[in-house]
Amino acid sequence: MSHRLRLAAAGAAFAAAATLAACTPMDIVRAAPTTTPGAAGPLMSATPALKALDELPVKDRAPKTGYSRDQFGPAWSDDSTAPDSHNGCSTRDDVLARDLSDVVRKGPCTVVSGVLHDPYTATTIAFTRGVKTSLAVQIDHIVPLSLSWQTGAQQLSAAERLSLANDPLNLAAVDGPTNGAKRDGDAATWLPPSKGIRCGYALRQVEVKTKYRLWVTPPEKEALRRVLGGCPGPALPGEGASK
Repeated sequence: MSHRLRLAAAGAAFAAAATLAACTPMDIVRAAPTTTPGAAGPLMSATPALKALDELPVKDRAPKTGYSRDQFGPAWSDDSTAPDSHNGCSTRDDVLARDLSDVVRKGPCTVVSGVLHDPYTATTIAFTRGVKTSLAVQIDHIVPLSLSWQTGAQQLSAAERLSLANDPLNLAAVDGPTNGAKRDGDAATWLPPSKGIRCGYALRQVEVKTKYRLWVTPPEKEALRRVLGGCPGPALPGEGASK
């Protein structure tokens, strides 16, 4: 490297370090995004998912009797057997840190701001933690907990239900109002508005139902098969997304 290039590189490094020191308080950590903001995930083949779908039991929904959120343990618990648990951070903060870009944290865990490239609506949302702003970005259970209760989770142990509720495989940061509109819908009654992510969404539902030994209803299976027939498509973020 020439003397001029070495000076330029050193100057750039010094400027970057000075900027970081000037704008980053000691208790705030800015995490660099691990992927290009807005970029689609890896393309997912439907072949394994279609095979797994055919191996899932097919039944009608069981009654909702006995369901409550408490059946799945404390919300966003760090004390489950799910991947990334026992790291000292809540599951919600783990998922926000995974799915947002330009993440700013207070301390080692709390995500205070970031940018979401929402997979469900293909829009970009600025997230700021606060009473009036946090609901703009919510954490979706890809297989809703109420739906899972009616399709086999009643038979799971309390520890397994806690894992299901906190498993990154079953979680994604998404647009808040869109998540509210989904409620406990299955694939036969609700799909993401952005058609481009539907393949990854359907595949993830099959992965979660397979992992936790849940069943599908006849209309749900038909809808999942129809969506998977349009694959490949980009993956949702989360454990297992690179498979």
